[in-house]
Amino acid sequence: MAIRSVYPATGHEIKSFAALTAEQIEAKLELAAQAFRDYATVPVAHRALCMHKLAALIDEETEGLASTMVQEMGKTIGAARQELAKCANAFRFYADNGERMMAPEMINTEHGRSYVQWQPLGVILAIMPWNFPFWQVVRFGAPALMAGNIGLLKHATNVPHCAMAIETLIRRAGFPKGVFQALLIENEQVAGIIADARVAAVTLTGSGRAGRAVAEVAGKHLKKCVLELGGSDPFIVMPTADLNAAVQTAVQARVVNNGQSCIAAKRFIVHETVYEEFVRRFAQKMESLRIGDPMREDTEVGPLVSAEAVETLERQVRDAVAAGGRILTGGSRLVGRGFYFEPTVIADLPRTSTVYREELFGPVALVFSARDVNDAVAIANDTPFGLGASLWTRNPAEQQQMVSEIEAGMVFLNGMVASDPRLPFGGIKESGYGRELSAAGMREFMNAKSIVIA
Repeated sequence: MAIRSVYPATGHEIKSFAALTAEQIEAKLELAAQAFRDYATVPVAHRALCMHKLAALIDEETEGLASTMVQEMGKTIGAARQELAKCANAFRFYADNGERMMAPEMINTEHGRSYVQWQPLGVILAIMPWNFPFWQVVRFGAPALMAGNIGLLKHATNVPHCAMAIETLIRRAGFPKGVFQALLIENEQVAGIIADARVAAVTLTGSGRAGRAVAEVAGKHLKKCVLELGGSDPFIVMPTADLNAAVQTAVQARVVNNGQSCIAAKRFIVHETVYEEFVRRFAQKMESLRIGDPMREDTEVGPLVSAEAVETLERQVRDAVAAGGRILTGGSRLVGRGFYFEPTVIADLPRTSTVYREELFGPVALVFSARDVNDAVAIANDTPFGLGASLWTRNPAEQQQMVSEIEAGMVFLNGMVASDPRLPFGGIKESGYGRELSAAGMREFMNAKSIVIA
């Protein structure tokens, strides 16, 4: 797989890169190992200063960085700016709260003194996807660097400029040389790096297939592993919901990042008494979305990331129709330059169909009617995934039941699922294991050392 930067709006190749050689990888691994020996002793207050400087650099250079994101993966310019603002916020959050998260925890025992001391693990390999090329890295990088760990970034092969920009920003912010390095490598080179004794742990955000491959290698070498994988998030609408807000949020939740988000709502499960009204308004709003040049300020849906992504989505829509699904709007790729697909709504898809079990990574929504809250929960849980869920009801009993019974790592009531540095982020089932963000995300790559003084 070549390391190529291609503009999804036109299909034009911007630049290609040669993968690092074995000798170059060895040099970077050794630099990372040396950097950890020094960086682990850097005062937390100094790390926080670097974090604040990094946030300021992102704020100052947002326009150029946002343009780089648009050029490499096709998100709209407005979404790119929002992503960078979120990154700056996360660095500030860990700068302001990291010391508290790492503070020793006193434990009452029969001994003179007992406590847990949190210490960094070392060099962490991060295998990151293209869909949020800055935020995905920051979700790992901010807590890891604040904790005193070293980052090695194996970014998706289609966003090399983003990877290099992140490394440059971190270095300019004052972090020591070698604390964070981007590795322009191909997928076949990853296993050897995970196996290297200088690498302490690995984190991956990506597909289930990639997660299984990484977990296998990490397990073989007894390396700590965090996996944030796919999702097929339910969006449940009950009769007491604010229908106007639910419809508006449903559209936003489905086409966020051009529909290419693991926590995008993908299955819309609506109580039968409001089903027809919700679906009619939802399909109308999906159909009215402005599709076009991602650099235009008024564009609401840009291109998918690649020709392969369009082909995959086209196949899934075709399979859905063949299984009995009914297209209410959209359903086709847009002919011409670039990798565009129409916002699409599909009803009546049998839950026994193959495509129902897959993640739809693009602006395609599936709608289902539910008889009652029990039926809605059953449909929501009828998936291999368990990442997020958005639940719309003002009935306290329904809220309590759904929060308790929905199988997911995150549940949002009357709001859209979103990541937040203050809250743990992650899923269950085939959506992976481990957590990012908050104190939980920081501690994934720290040693909880128990200290007992008699």
